[in-house]
Amino acid sequence: MKPFGWFHRKEKRTSLVPVALFTAAYLAIATPFAVANKNTEFLFYIGVVIVLAVVIVLVHRRVNLSQTALLMLSAWGLLHMLGGLLKIPVELTDNGSGVLYSLWIIPNWLKYDQVIHAYGFGVATWVTWECVRTIPGVKPTTGVLALCWLAGMGLGSLNEIVEFIAVLAIPGTNVGGYVNTGWDLVANMVGAGAAVKIAYFAGRR
Repeated sequence: MKPFGWFHRKEKRTSLVPVALFTAAYLAIATPFAVANKNTEFLFYIGVVIVLAVVIVLVHRRVNLSQTALLMLSAWGLLHMLGGLLKIPVELTDNGSGVLYSLWIIPNWLKYDQVIHAYGFGVATWVTWECVRTIPGVKPTTGVLALCWLAGMGLGSLNEIVEFIAVLAIPGTNVGGYVNTGWDLVANMVGAGAAVKIAYFAGRR
């Protein structure tokens, strides 16, 4: 496959070691912290992160993800751990939970949770594009990127299903109600849309 701007499959395989060490380090800190606080919800999410890490390794072996994509995925996991485990003043949160995930960044308008959703599923959409672009002849056309955008939103919906499973299985979760889920889906859409915009304009270069 011939190079197309930034988008071409590199011959040299990206090393997983730096990202793996970084991810293992924050999981090693987060796990005993969650156990000490009897935070069953985040022990569940730590397990989900480990499963996703295995999936990413398998994907990477097939498509050779960029170092940037791998680092952004790992950073997403770190931001998620901080969101559920880092305590903040109760009066700064929307529901009195006292955790970073419920922080109002802009009171009554924008929460930390929504920013992480937009970032995370923007990254997921970018990873989808990195997978798709390895197909010979594929370029960042409007149609191809629209499919990546929909795929990113689909992954966001899968995340909501995982959160729903957590609600059913674990009492007292901080997932939130229907309105929270709706805003999460909107944030996922915005983040995925931003990722395909970047892919489109970078491809034109």
